[in-house]
Amino acid sequence: MVPLIDPFARAISYLRVSVTDRCDFRCSYCMSENMTFLPKADLLSLEELDRLCTAFVGMGVQKLRITGGEPLVRKGILTFFEAMSRHLQSGALSELTLTTNGSQLAKFAAPLAALGIRRVNVSLDTLDPAKFAQITRWGRLPQVLDGIEAAKAAGLRVKINAVALKGFNEDELFYLIDWCAANDHDLTFIEVMPMGEDMGEGLRLDQYWPLKDLRARLAQQYTLTDLAERTGGPARYVRLEETGQKIGFITPLTHNFCESCNRVRLTCTGQLFMCLGQEDMADLRAPLRASPDEAPLEQAIRAAIARKPKGHDFDYSRQHVTGKMTRHMSHTGG
Repeated sequence: MVPLIDPFARAISYLRVSVTDRCDFRCSYCMSENMTFLPKADLLSLEELDRLCTAFVGMGVQKLRITGGEPLVRKGILTFFEAMSRHLQSGALSELTLTTNGSQLAKFAAPLAALGIRRVNVSLDTLDPAKFAQITRWGRLPQVLDGIEAAKAAGLRVKINAVALKGFNEDELFYLIDWCAANDHDLTFIEVMPMGEDMGEGLRLDQYWPLKDLRARLAQQYTLTDLAERTGGPARYVRLEETGQKIGFITPLTHNFCESCNRVRLTCTGQLFMCLGQEDMADLRAPLRASPDEAPLEQAIRAAIARKPKGHDFDYSRQHVTGKMTRHMSHTGG
C-alpha cells in the first residue's frame, strides 16, 4: 500500500491515539479541575479504535503510542493492547507504547510487558508529595512511585516526562536528574504549551520556563554533548558527560521541531489532528461507522494527511501568548 506522505514530503510513521478523555488526575496544565467529560456514546469503541489503528498501520505507521486522558482507566484497555500486539508480532509495527500518569501501573505493568510493550513514558513533574498533590489536584505521589517500581520489575524501560514549570519545579532540576540516574530512568523535559481555554494568559506566561534557560543551568554543572539520536518523537537529546545520562528536551516554543514531524494524533472520538498546535482536524468516525468497507476510511485518512500543515504557531516570545489552542491537552491526547 502507498505510504502516508504529507505535502512537505514527510512520511507519517507515528500515530498517537487517545483512548479516553478521562483521567484520575486533574493536572493544572492539562485540564480544568471540574472537567465535563464526553458522553461515553461519543467515544470510539475499542473495536473501532482497533480498526482505525490497523488502517494506519497498513499505510505505514510503525510506532503507536496510546495516550489519554489516562489510558489505563479505560475499561477493557488490555483487550485493545492485546489486539494491537498482533501488529508487533507480524512485524508491521515496530513499537507499541503508552504515556501514563503511573497511577495504574502497579496493576497493569506486568500484563503490558507480556503483550510486547517494552517502554512507557510516565508524566512526573515533581518528587515533592505536597507539590505533586498541588499540580495534579487529585494525585498521590506514592501510588505513582509504586507504579514506576512495578514497571521496572516487569522489565519495562521507564522514561520520565517532566513539564518545566517556572516557579514550581525549577528548584528540583538537579534532584530530578539525580533521582532518574539512581533509578536508571530516562528523563525528558517539556515546555508548557498554551492549550486550554480556561487557562489565562498570565498563568501560562508565568508557568513558561524556556528549556534553553534550563539547559544553560544544566551546563553550569555538567558537560553537555548534543546527540544525533531520535526515538521517533520530537525530543532532542544531550548526554551529561559526567554521569553518562541521556536527557531529552521537547521544545515546541523555543526551538520547534516541525520540520521533522512524522506524527498525527487521533482522539477518542475519531478526530484526527494533523498538528497539535493547529485547530484543523478530520472526522474519521463518520467514514468508519458509515461502512465496513475500508476504502472510504483510507480515502479520508489520505485526504487528512494532505492537509497536514508545515508547523504550529505557538509563540511566547512577546508578553502575550499567540497560537493558543482552545481545546485542553487531554482532548487531543498527551
